Amino acid sequence: MILAMAVSSALCIFSLLALVQAQSESQQPKIQLRLAGDKRKHYEGRLEVSYNNEWGTICDDDFSIEAANVACKELGFLGAVAWSPSAKFGQGEGRIWLDNVHCTGREKSLAECPSNGFGVSDCRHSEDVGVICNQKRIPGHRFINTMNNNVETLEERVEEIRIRPISSHLKRIPVTEGYVEIKERGKWRQICDEDWTPLNNRVVCGMYGFPGDKNYNNKAYKSLSMRKKKNYWGFSVNCTGNEAHLSSCRLGKPLEPKRNGTCGRGLPVVVSCVPGRAFAPSSSTGFRKAYRPEQPLVRLRGGSNIGEGRVEVLKNGVWGTVCDDNWNLRAATVVCRELGFGSAKEALTGAKLGQGMGPVHMNEVECSGFEKSLTDCYFNNDALGCSHEEDAAVRCNIPAMGFQKRIRLSGGRNPYEGRVEVLTEKNGSLVWGTVCSENWGIVEAMVVCRQLGLGFASHAFQETWYWAGDASADNVVMSGVRCSGTEMSLPQCLHHGKHISCPKGGGRFAAGVSSAPDLVLNAQLVEQTTYLEDRPMYALQCALEENCLSSTAKKNDHSSYRRLLRFSSQIHNVGQSDFRPKLGYHAWTWHECHRHYHSIEVFTHYDLLSLNGTKVAEGHKASFCLEDTQCDEGIQKRYVCANFGEQGITVGCWDTYRHDIDCQWIDITDIKPGDYIFQVVINPYYDVAESDYTNNVMKCKCRYDGYRIWTYHCHTGGSRSSDMDEYPAMSNQLHFR
Repeated sequence: MILAMAVSSALCIFSLLALVQAQSESQQPKIQLRLAGDKRKHYEGRLEVSYNNEWGTICDDDFSIEAANVACKELGFLGAVAWSPSAKFGQGEGRIWLDNVHCTGREKSLAECPSNGFGVSDCRHSEDVGVICNQKRIPGHRFINTMNNNVETLEERVEEIRIRPISSHLKRIPVTEGYVEIKERGKWRQICDEDWTPLNNRVVCGMYGFPGDKNYNNKAYKSLSMRKKKNYWGFSVNCTGNEAHLSSCRLGKPLEPKRNGTCGRGLPVVVSCVPGRAFAPSSSTGFRKAYRPEQPLVRLRGGSNIGEGRVEVLKNGVWGTVCDDNWNLRAATVVCRELGFGSAKEALTGAKLGQGMGPVHMNEVECSGFEKSLTDCYFNNDALGCSHEEDAAVRCNIPAMGFQKRIRLSGGRNPYEGRVEVLTEKNGSLVWGTVCSENWGIVEAMVVCRQLGLGFASHAFQETWYWAGDASADNVVMSGVRCSGTEMSLPQCLHHGKHISCPKGGGRFAAGVSSAPDLVLNAQLVEQTTYLEDRPMYALQCALEENCLSSTAKKNDHSSYRRLLRFSSQIHNVGQSDFRPKLGYHAWTWHECHRHYHSIEVFTHYDLLSLNGTKVAEGHKASFCLEDTQCDEGIQKRYVCANFGEQGITVGCWDTYRHDIDCQWIDITDIKPGDYIFQVVINPYYDVAESDYTNNVMKCKCRYDGYRIWTYHCHTGGSRSSDMDEYPAMSNQLHFR
């Protein structure tokens, strides 16, 4: 009887909780979010919310990374990378709907987070908040229409988009023409062309790597459409033509379902794109050779992959760079389309793809996005104040050429190293074979890595006996390979063609490559572990011997103290091969004071900079012990320093330098109170090749009041569009020893 009453009570409580939850969800305000403003990437921008059918912004007061995560997930991304205050993506218009937003990160919608209430704000649009989302989308994410109107201004949320060619175009590479289809809830659906515009064509072609579109044979598609059953998507699409991806376009009116499955008098949308000259099919060789335009006005330099690089322009016969002031996706897209690529994926600033040389020709570039050339855009000739540290760069969408399917690396420890094997036609059939290693060098290896989409090559090998490749592919099928370094694939390099000449033969003497590692510092850990310590000189003699203190420390006696800015660093290898010291055992340096070997004399630079970039304090960290402290699940540690072991960092592992070891600091004894930039640079002299040097720099803002130090907005290069403004952070107390 008691048990029955307890069960009954439990059921009542459960039912009551469910009822309260259902009522709470039904009372939750209906909102929609979008990313707007002056953004460089389609997954970042000013965060705007639609409430009561009116768009407005969100104030940055009390906003947090947890709130950014909620917003990005609501927009269909995996999460947030960062958020930015003070209208970094431009000031919005209309109402400021939300202020003092407090999220835990577990909410499904920003509307669930506590705030002042909709429309209750004391902010101005100069405080509009922006977010930078993870560019990867949530698999299966589906747009849910919570509005009562025609949602003409809402952004589209889709899983995947494709151009599906008809049977007569199936063998064409790249695919330039076909039905535009959207994947929704696991099913591919066509789009009704009733409200489809040429601007929509421009966006679709651009995202697939094509600079433009053209007319097509409508009769063939109309005939096919009459015979096949249609499955239409429920919305029309409204693009401006400047979007980097169809998912950034806004929705038009919902389609009214018809009994016969049609969209009124319309048909499924078809696009026909025009490839750039470098990607245009050729009847004789299948592809054109590496295309070198005749006296171009714009070029890309410094990129490891096709369609990326530092932007350079030709003026009065001299090549120069573009300053990144006002640099955005519209200007980057003009560059990409001008060079025969599609729309821009990213507009990069701060010399992310290397610093150029010579003059800075253009500054404060402003484009509508429809110019034929970057030189047609408005710009300022006066580059006063711009340096090559501000060189602009782009990453463009490129067509899927299938290059990766015609080459492979065989026999390596991982997919990013091995013997080079290429697919060629022989006696009417396709066979795999090796490449002769005679005169094989790093330039040829770079082309292989570019063709495979692996970034930069680390090494080129002329002997590959230690990589047991596919025995059936031992025969040499390509010889005499000489590349200029600009080619998109190995067959575009000069080579002997069908007349193979390779005295050494294949097998153990076949050509091989290994791609590069990529080190990234955990910026969040640095921010969390920073503190001050006053340490006596008598405990710093080894550090003084290894130049880890300021020069003034040499004048101090043993009883004096040095003030040290301490922190932990955790360096991850997210690349595609292990990070190994450049020097072998025989060249390592023994340091008697600390009783350890240095395999790289300077592995990291620790600097404190003034706000104008002047170095006011510095430190360095010699690589006395590069090892795998921890690894991702399923990856075995390979490197350990004990007993004169091998040093390095395995792919998927990280090396942690704790805050309490020698030289893990910056000596700030002589620094006056004020605002500074704290900077860490890994592999500063490029002693070891990496696939990406843009993420080797980490910067934090910090404030020092003479007793305490605050560090905030720590981020690695490329993780944010620009430096963020200040916001209060926890203070780090002073420690004494």
